This record gives sequence, C-alpha cells and structure tokens, in this order.
Amino acid sequence: MTILTHDTLTLPTPLGGTLVNRVRAVQPGELAGLPTLELGDRAAADLEMIATGAYSPLTGFLGEKDYRSVVDRMRLEDGTPWSIPITLMVTPEEARTARGTVALTHGGQPVGLIEVQEQFTPDKTHEAREVYRTDDAAHPGVAALNAAGSVYLAGPVTLFDVPRGHFPAHHRTPAEVRSVIEARGWRSTVAFQTRNPIHRAHEYLQKVALELVDGLLLHPLVGTTKGDDVPADVRVKAYEVLLEKYYPRERTLLSVYPAAMRYAGPREAILHALSRRNYGATHFIVGRDHAGVGSYYGTYDAQEIFQNFTAAELGIQILKFEHTFYCKSCSQLVSPRTCPHDATHHLVLSGTRVRELLRAGEALPAEFTRPEVAEVLREGYAR
Repeated sequence: MTILTHDTLTLPTPLGGTLVNRVRAVQPGELAGLPTLELGDRAAADLEMIATGAYSPLTGFLGEKDYRSVVDRMRLEDGTPWSIPITLMVTPEEARTARGTVALTHGGQPVGLIEVQEQFTPDKTHEAREVYRTDDAAHPGVAALNAAGSVYLAGPVTLFDVPRGHFPAHHRTPAEVRSVIEARGWRSTVAFQTRNPIHRAHEYLQKVALELVDGLLLHPLVGTTKGDDVPADVRVKAYEVLLEKYYPRERTLLSVYPAAMRYAGPREAILHALSRRNYGATHFIVGRDHAGVGSYYGTYDAQEIFQNFTAAELGIQILKFEHTFYCKSCSQLVSPRTCPHDATHHLVLSGTRVRELLRAGEALPAEFTRPEVAEVLREGYAR
C-alpha cells in the first residue's frame, strides 16, 4: 500500500490495484427487448457499491467459485481479502428469464445492466453459519438472507447514474471522496463507520484519532437498516449540527456510505475497512461490537478477526478502541484503560434505552450526547 508522505500526495491504492468504475449513461434504445429484473433496496445498494468502485476489485456480483471462497476463507478465489459474499439473489422464476444481458430496475425505473454469466444455487444455511456465525432466523442478516431468492446470478454490472436523491450534498463516490482528500492535502485520513446517531463516546474516538491523522471521514451508512434503527435522514441532520459547532471544518468531511447494513459483526468490519481503503482512507476505527446486533458476537470479535490478514493485505491501518463511556467521578469520557472506577460510576445507555427515552419525549443526558444532537433526535421521533 502507498501511504501519503509530506513530500508527495499519493492516496492508498484501491484493493486490487485499480478503482473500478462501471458507471455510464444508458444509450438510446439500449434496453429494447431485454429481459428485466427488479432489484430490492439491498441489491440496488450493492449495484452502486460495485459500479462506483466502493467494492473494488469486484466488477459484478460474485460467481460460484468466488462466492464459496469468500464464505469459507474470507478471500476471493485469487486470495484477495474479502469477507462478505456480494450476490444477486433471485427466485427460480426470475432466474428462468435472466439470460445474457438483463436490464436492472429499481422502483420500476431502469438503473443498470448485468451480463449474466452464471447461475448457481447456494447452501444458505452454511453461508449463514460462516458469515453471520449463526443460522438463527431472528438475526436480521440471516432473516434477509432467508427471505431472498434461492438462485444467485453472477456477472459484471453497469450502473446508469449514481442515485444521490436523499443526500445530494453528501453523496460522493469513492473517486469524489478521493478528490476532496487530495484537494485538502490530507496525508492521512481516518474513516469512521456508524449506523447510529453520534454520541459523546463516538466523538471521543474520532477526536482521539484526529490527533494522529490529518483528516476525518465521517461516513455514516445510509442504506437499508433494521426497522427500529434511527432513520438515515435524522442521523445525517444530527451529524450536520454536530460538525457545525464542534469539529474543525478543514479537517472533517461528512459523506454518506450508501451500503445496506448486514449486521455481520466481525465479517462486516472487514468489509467496512476494505471499502474505506477504496474511498481513500489510510486508517479505520473499529470499536466495541462493530456492526453487531444483539448478543451474537463477542465485544471485541470485530477487532480480533483482522488477525487473519497481514497489514499489507489490508492496506489500511486499523485503530482499535475499547468501550468508552462517561464516568461521573472522572467527569469525562474514559475507557477501561483510563478509568479506575467501577460500573456504578459510569453512564452507559444502550441503543434500546436511548430509543425508549426518545419515544417518551424525555431528554437525553448531556453527558451522553450534545444538546443540539438530542434536539434533532427528539424532533425526529416526534414527527
């Protein structure tokens, strides 16, 4: 991996060596007579992530050999690190007409193409146990896997246009994020993944990291999440008000990450890190139970899984942080490494408890989140 130096401004090499770009405008008459396939929200997000290079080196949905290698080894068949199978799942009825070039639609509108090169039937139970470490149907990732079609289509894709509708001011492709980093002259950039509103513990981690690097890429996931997660528009507004008052503008960049959430815990932490390398980040924060849900994963499993790869393979430096919280006796944000007090001194609010307070219209403690953020969340839940 090439790291920025004080003398040269060279961004980290994308995974696979080249940033994939499979975005182009649809040509007149190009779709005439083609079979069509309607994509759900998750598949449409994957299409964008592939075509814009966020999932470099992928150029399409995985074929069977790559799929099985990813499930069993966390690598593509050629050995490239890759932890989550990016597949296009369809019903047997849809598969029967999905031959050759197929037009992809989302919401009834044409959004791209796939050149179908393979069709195969997976072992979903095996996939669930390996990727999600469970086949429990209550796990949201397993539930989504089970609900999808039983046939996988594989082949290179084309995206007609980047869908920036919900967050046009913040929706940037990897190439565009890289351009901002270059324009600002950042020699090192730390990326922070979140699907939740930023609270004080997040702010603490980000600012500690900013002591080490030139810039912060605040990169909230805005694709499909669980129904009880805070809506993306509310979260983005909370990020905006926080950055306006409490972060250095020249050293922070808010840009949305359009992927769908899979809740795959450790495996998803790897995917999040590798894709942020493609966006131009040199560092990535992995904290407590990254991309986890419920009690399916150990507190620091998402940190330990990176031991399966060398630093050169990852091409991005992982910053591992312990659980952070507000200590009433220390009067500040701390971690088990820095706080001598037991849990009775700590203010720790679970996501469930935060949602309960918001639904009841109650105030969030100032030690937990900034008042401006709390007000955005309160308004979001009141609407």
